Amino acid sequence: MNELILHHYPMSPFSHKIRAIMGYKQLAWKSVIVPGFMPKPDVEALTGGYRRTPYLQIGADIYCDTALICDVLEHHEPTPTLYPEHQKGLARVVAQWADEQMFWAAMSYNFQPQGLQVLFANADRSLAEAFVNDRKAMGFPLMAAADAAVNYRSDLRRIASMLDENKYLLGDQPCIADFSVFHPLWFTRIGTPNLAAIFDATPQVLGWMDRISALGVGRMEKLSMQEAMSVAAQAEPATIPEHEVFLDDHGIALGTKVAISAASFGMEPTVGKLVAATRTRYTLARVDARAGNMHVHFPRVGYVMRAV
Repeated sequence: MNELILHHYPMSPFSHKIRAIMGYKQLAWKSVIVPGFMPKPDVEALTGGYRRTPYLQIGADIYCDTALICDVLEHHEPTPTLYPEHQKGLARVVAQWADEQMFWAAMSYNFQPQGLQVLFANADRSLAEAFVNDRKAMGFPLMAAADAAVNYRSDLRRIASMLDENKYLLGDQPCIADFSVFHPLWFTRIGTPNLAAIFDATPQVLGWMDRISALGVGRMEKLSMQEAMSVAAQAEPATIPEHEVFLDDHGIALGTKVAISAASFGMEPTVGKLVAATRTRYTLARVDARAGNMHVHFPRVGYVMRAV
């Protein structure tokens, strides 16, 4: 029941962040493909409402948001590390900047009409419209294409300057900063290649992307959603360690029914009983008719909690 089960879809940038980390750590994992947009009834059965992609399942424990997933993978396989000892703080700060500010500049650039035309070239028009409408409903903070290009080029120059003397962003080995910066750039190159000329002025970035891609995606096996649901139903959530300190910043006691949602886009709440609130994460206990007893975990940063 300790198998890593990643729920994702092929063209999800944040999913590829985790797939690339699986490759870096040479992890074996199970792949469950989920829909790229709503409705997602099977996803909601496991997460309780959280609809972003990806999420990680280990038995009856569901881990939401790639920031938390990365910490879970680091605990699962500490070497090679994502968080080099002498640069932990810097690596996390760069990763957060990339996952938030830089990501939206890149995706605004990618999702301009010319990009969407190529991305959905072989798809039915209704599929493209459904995708765009879904992302609008999620509250994607997209900027105008011209403004996105200005910001994206500026970000690429900054990344290139970090690579002038380094093989990877912060040194000779990749870290969490590399994988967080990499995935929206990967999307430009793979999903909207007609827009990839934006990399021409920063060849260092292209060489670095090739090095990250060469790490692979680990050892992947396919798993159906029904099989993943069965894994959850046959397991029990991991026991909350006794040494984990309860940090009460909200005046909400353990055992209270609460709702947790993202602070920005994709703010559908997950409701459950609060069973842990540590320095870095919240954990909710919930029950689903098909998946049984589960714990759903969220990082504290970027999420809000309220009593129901």
